[in-house]
Amino acid sequence: MNEDVAKVASSTPLWIMAFIFVGIVMFQALIFLKVAKKSAPDVGMTSKEVKTAIRTGFISSLGPSFGIAIVLISLIALLGSPLTLMRIGIIGSAATESAAAGIGANAFGMELTSENFSTQAFTTVVWTMCLGGMGWLLFAALFTKSLGNTQKKIEKKNPKAMKIISSAAMLGAFGYLASEQMVTSVTHTIAGIAALFSMVVIMIVAEKGNFSWLKESALGIAMVIGMASAYFTTLF
Repeated sequence: MNEDVAKVASSTPLWIMAFIFVGIVMFQALIFLKVAKKSAPDVGMTSKEVKTAIRTGFISSLGPSFGIAIVLISLIALLGSPLTLMRIGIIGSAATESAAAGIGANAFGMELTSENFSTQAFTTVVWTMCLGGMGWLLFAALFTKSLGNTQKKIEKKNPKAMKIISSAAMLGAFGYLASEQMVTSVTHTIAGIAALFSMVVIMIVAEKGNFSWLKESALGIAMVIGMASAYFTTLF
């Protein structure tokens, strides 16, 4: 990153915008948490179950956060801290933002690591990243309510159908994300298989022994086992 781009990338206006956006995200998280805790009794959840759900969510977020942190460091070096904070804070997908940054730079006819990376190219990258992330935000804003109504109609006709659809959607989403990485190399494949089998074993043990704490930590443990197995495969 040359001096001119570095000045723009670390300018005060960008820092202000970054803090505003991240502040909005944190405010939303607190509001959602408050509403969820308030609505819990209406769906039959006890205060203990709410605390367990919050703790499980926190533990489950640690693994993906470490992965994002690694990409975060490289994006900071290429695009500066404010823009990286702004984009990762809103979307949270390091892979998506990295791809968008690369596409923006290529559209301007250069690479992110080019020595002649100009302020115009940086501006193109910013626009690409921001516009590229608008799709799902607009979809969520415009169609969340209607999708909720659709869910209620399905549940009225067939209560079991919604559970099947939700489970299938989750399995499809995680399956797609996992398989996309597993085909990258043998190391990725071994890591995915190790994490999958360890998750199954942990959940069986937790279910039979009624270990609620183990269920909460299952995803984190499976991730660590997957990463450890991937590391060991690189030693051979």
